[in-house]
Formats: sequence, structure tokens, C-alpha cells
Amino acid sequence: MEDSYQLTPSTELLSNERIAQSFQADRSAYIRDHAWMAAGAMAAGMLILWAIGNPHIWTGGVGGLAAIAIRGFYVASDELNVRWDLTNLRLLGPQTRVVSLSDIENVRILASAVQVISKTGDKHLLKYQADRNSTKAAILAAAANA
Repeated sequence: MEDSYQLTPSTELLSNERIAQSFQADRSAYIRDHAWMAAGAMAAGMLILWAIGNPHIWTGGVGGLAAIAIRGFYVASDELNVRWDLTNLRLLGPQTRVVSLSDIENVRILASAVQVISKTGDKHLLKYQADRNSTKAAILAAAANA
């Protein structure tokens, strides 16, 4: 039985297609993003408890930290194993996600992620990139040469 949830591209390469570069999630970027999310969740939890008059606002900080820590631990094995492949013709993502290089409308940076937007409006997120600027530059350069 084939695994229905693959973290790497499963799209077959075309006869004239070759992989130029692969992008994998980076553990340091993953931890850094989760630290920022935890700080935000802690602040939000404390603010909500303060706003409703709870005298134990510190519990919002503990709850926010715990929520993000549990989430980070639980999804790390999946998120850190996701791979995107940039070929001379397409950007291939997990499972069968495919964006033709000639169909790329825009590439943006969001925290440690790179968002690729197609001309049809489809959005793809390459999360937790170690060097988001070089990832963006590589995709834009490949799209310009397509």
C-alpha cells in the first residue's frame, strides 16, 4: 500500500527535466519561528486574562508557551522532512504539488518561509528556510530563465 501522505515530491520528472536545487526545512529556522509564536501566544494569553479581570495573568503565559511547545514537538517530524525540488521547468512540492516556472507570478518572504504565487492565484509555502533570501532568489532566477 502506497503512503498517501508524502513529504517529498512524488511527481515524475519530464524527459527534458532535471533537478537544479532542493529546499528542505531548517531546524534552526523552525525553532526560531516557534519561539516567536510562543512569545506571541504568551502575550496574548496574558492580555486576555488581564482583560477579563483574572488575577492570575501569569497562567496565560504558561498556557501560551505550553501550547506552542506541544505543537512544535508534535509536528516537527513532518515539517522538518518536507522537501521542494526546483527543476529547470517546474517547482515540485510534497506529494503532487507542481508550479510551472512560467506560471510563477510572485515570490514573497513571510518570516522564514518563501511564498510562491502562481498566475492562477495558487499559493505554495516553502516553510522554515535557512536562507529565505537565497531560496527566493533561486526561484526567481529559474522563473526568469524559463
